Amino acid sequence: MFNRAYIPYTWPVTQNRNHPHPASEPHLPYPSPRREKDSMHQKNRLPSLLFSLCLIALSSTAAFAQTTTAQTTNTNFFSAWESRVRATLARQPSYPIPVIAPSAQMVQLFRFDYVHEYTPARTATDIFTNGKGLNLIPWANTEIDIDLPPYIQHHNPKVIDGAGDFSFVVKFRPFASPDKHHAYSIGGQVAVSVPTGSYKNGALVSTITPTVMGGKGFGPFAIQSTIGAILPKSDASTIGRTITWNTTLQARVAKIFWPEIEFNSNYYHEGPNNGKNQTFVSPGFMVSKINFRHTPGNRLALIFGSGFQVATSTFHTYNHAYVFTSRFAF
Repeated sequence: MFNRAYIPYTWPVTQNRNHPHPASEPHLPYPSPRREKDSMHQKNRLPSLLFSLCLIALSSTAAFAQTTTAQTTNTNFFSAWESRVRATLARQPSYPIPVIAPSAQMVQLFRFDYVHEYTPARTATDIFTNGKGLNLIPWANTEIDIDLPPYIQHHNPKVIDGAGDFSFVVKFRPFASPDKHHAYSIGGQVAVSVPTGSYKNGALVSTITPTVMGGKGFGPFAIQSTIGAILPKSDASTIGRTITWNTTLQARVAKIFWPEIEFNSNYYHEGPNNGKNQTFVSPGFMVSKINFRHTPGNRLALIFGSGFQVATSTFHTYNHAYVFTSRFAF
């Protein structure tokens, strides 16, 4: 702002308008009232403009910081998860989970199974997924399985096709040793099924199945065994309880090929099959595992196998079955 007051300039009568200021009189740049007012307005707006720019800069910085923090948090979360999975798998032997029976071995993979059964009535039944699904290792030595309901297709016009029950499993493996030491694995799991089956393709009530599992390696050979009980939540005297016992003998051939033979037995207590038992002998093989990338720390791999169940007991709910399993480890 100018300190002097505005004084209007009056043209001399004898002065040439082409040269309004005499050479001896300096030109004083007196501003007009409009220019002075605009200048004051611009100067008054300057602090507001600076304040707005500061707010935008702070907002952008905060947004960038939040994005960076979120990315760092996500990275740390998945890195910690990966580290736990690698450490958990490194503590156990290398023999694979059998084609049919459960195992104390920890895995992180997606599993899809297919079963083709032949019943005593000479009808066939196809079971898709066979109650398998996503297996995760969220904590050290702990596995959570989210199993898809199986889809059961009866090749019988008197029986309606439909989905079976949804189930999930929590497994804990407190004791294990890798191949270079004692090559053993001991753990337990609890499976819970929910009666979501359609058209009588599932159980009438929820069931809880606690199971104790163990395995031991002897050089290229391995033996795994499990024992558990299928316990209905209610109506046990009507539905019955079932004791399950599985034993598997395996051998490593050519690094990734594992021939095996399983013995799968069920013992029924109460219910319609009270006092009966059934046993299947199941020769098969597992291919474990075909790595997609041969880099340190890589776990992306394909695992698959097949087996053939043959009933050896007088009582059996089906004569024999073909079983195929595929597993994508990650």
